[in-house]
Amino acid sequence: MIEAHEARRNQLLAAVPDAELERWLPYLEAVELPLGKVLSETGTRLSYVYFPTTAIVSLLYLMENGASAEIAVVGLEGLVGISLFMGGETTTSRAVVQSAGSGLRLSSQQMMLEFNRAGPVLHLLLRYTQALISQMTQTAVCNRHHSLDQQLCRWLLLSLDRLPGSELVMTQELIANMLGVRREGVTEAAGNLQAEGLIQYQRGRITVLDRAGLEKRTCECYAVVKREYDRLLPATKAT
Repeated sequence: MIEAHEARRNQLLAAVPDAELERWLPYLEAVELPLGKVLSETGTRLSYVYFPTTAIVSLLYLMENGASAEIAVVGLEGLVGISLFMGGETTTSRAVVQSAGSGLRLSSQQMMLEFNRAGPVLHLLLRYTQALISQMTQTAVCNRHHSLDQQLCRWLLLSLDRLPGSELVMTQELIANMLGVRREGVTEAAGNLQAEGLIQYQRGRITVLDRAGLEKRTCECYAVVKREYDRLLPATKAT
């Protein structure tokens, strides 16, 4: 059985009241989340919801021609699978692991039992959903109105907030797919950030060297998203 301290490595689970979390523990399963693993597919019913602890999951919208663009990222702050308890049961996005790691999962049946208790967990999940929708909305605005350089900074900062460390394992090709742009554009933008000493990029690993510098360089979209998460969700520390 998963121990409480293991579950609390995910910040959303850490915000679940102790009595409710104790009830969940027998049903939570530890899972490895390798790079590229698809957790849910467009239009399919969800079997599980996932709580990442050291991985990042990308929510992608797929076009008919095979192109894709990221609409949100989920890491240790949240869960993958909000459509389950929002009443839709299926979603128009695909959930793919973009940075390998681990997490916990809970069966859809058990998740709905907890949600339908209509207690503090319901309100917590609804606040998280509002925060996630805010991220999706701001991503759409950012992709339409801001430069690729600013988009990359926003994406790096959002990803960093959702990991326990300061290093991302990510190829430029994958970043380009997430942002829905050409790889050459990402190569140039990442090169500019590295030249200014903000990041170090080597062999698919991005290390953020100057977070404050990234925050100054990005657009307002990152701050808008961060304020919403801070406003809507309890200030918890994963352990």
